Amino acid sequence: MSLLKNVRYHFMKDLGAPALMRFSRLKKKKRPTSPNPNFGPALKSTNRLKEIMARHYFLSRYTEGAKPVAWVTSGAPVELLRVFDFYTFYPENHGALCGAKKMGPELCAIAEEHGYHQDLCSYARIDLGHYFSGITPVGKLPKPDLLFASNNICQTVVYWYKALAHYWKVPLVLFDTPYNFSTITEHDISYMVRQFEEMIPLLEQVSGQRFNYKKFQGIISIAKEGSLTWGEVLATMKTQPAPMTIFDAFGHLAPIVSLRGLPVALDYYRILLRELKERIERGVGAIPHERKRLMWDNIPIWYKVRDLSDIFAAQGMNFVTATYTNAWAETIYDLDVNRPFESMAKAYSLVILNKNLTNRLELMERLIKEYRVDGLVIHSARSCKPYSVGQYDLGRILMDRLTVPSVVIEADITDSRVYFEEQTRTRIEAFFEAMES
Repeated sequence: MSLLKNVRYHFMKDLGAPALMRFSRLKKKKRPTSPNPNFGPALKSTNRLKEIMARHYFLSRYTEGAKPVAWVTSGAPVELLRVFDFYTFYPENHGALCGAKKMGPELCAIAEEHGYHQDLCSYARIDLGHYFSGITPVGKLPKPDLLFASNNICQTVVYWYKALAHYWKVPLVLFDTPYNFSTITEHDISYMVRQFEEMIPLLEQVSGQRFNYKKFQGIISIAKEGSLTWGEVLATMKTQPAPMTIFDAFGHLAPIVSLRGLPVALDYYRILLRELKERIERGVGAIPHERKRLMWDNIPIWYKVRDLSDIFAAQGMNFVTATYTNAWAETIYDLDVNRPFESMAKAYSLVILNKNLTNRLELMERLIKEYRVDGLVIHSARSCKPYSVGQYDLGRILMDRLTVPSVVIEADITDSRVYFEEQTRTRIEAFFEAMES
């Protein structure tokens, strides 16, 4: 790594980033916002969240030559990379940000002009569109020294990251997780542990650092505590009225994905949890007159989060749980500092999309009961076939078993070209009628 670039990075980390945060706070103070009568007071922690993520993207611009950079899929065991001090960047998080900024169609279209099909995951198309154009809402993305992917969420990431490895001319490390048709076996765990062991020499070579087992155990401990705290944050929504909405949680999810295993994520969730507990003590709800409680299935429709939140809140309906946000809390109990490799293999192979639909149905039943859910909103995402398969059947079964009405919204996670406003409104209005009958 270059000495000059290392000095520049630490200068920006210690002085540049704090100055940017102070300037950002001053700008916010000058911009008063009008309250929305459908919602309670905004979470104060959101400002801290914005600062953390802005700092993360800001510093990433100065990593080249100062720190090894890895681009990582959301389901990959990032704790191993933390041992080697990689600066991690998550294209899926960046894709969600582009979707929220309504830049999805533009970047997807660029990828399509280079031969990629519109049915391909729009996160992948955004990422590839960025490669071809350099367009991003955060100024500049860091060039990767390594790509780190896991197929526990889908197979698309394998081909997506192979394309990136070809374009960037950097190595790709793939963590292959056997699919859980019924249960995970000791043979499965041994297979995954051997992969971790085989990754270490390459990670040492790319990073220039030796593997440190004790440091690895410390990172596992922080990652587990951070995810457990995130789980406690989500559990506060069992209270009625819930102190936040799942649409809030979609935003507050960012650190547990992008910064998992780092103290900043754990510290942030402790702050957020404290604020939510204070709201519960004071009886402050995210929606002042919460009448109905809903569950969301699948990834958010990032370009419609605010609009959908308003539509449901106006009816006194609050989303209090989601299969998506729960994904980073449900298996983390398996992490064990005394068996870090084995426990990490187990935790990352038991995520929702790497298990059969029976497991997913059981999870949804449990969440509906624990959070006292009255209705289910299913996002059938054109981009995410593994998450969307079987959703109509799941909704029908849950209606039969628990008498929980459901509505299916057909859309995409970031590409608004396949979102149809009139059709969606008609379905939602029919859902409202079913909820009141």
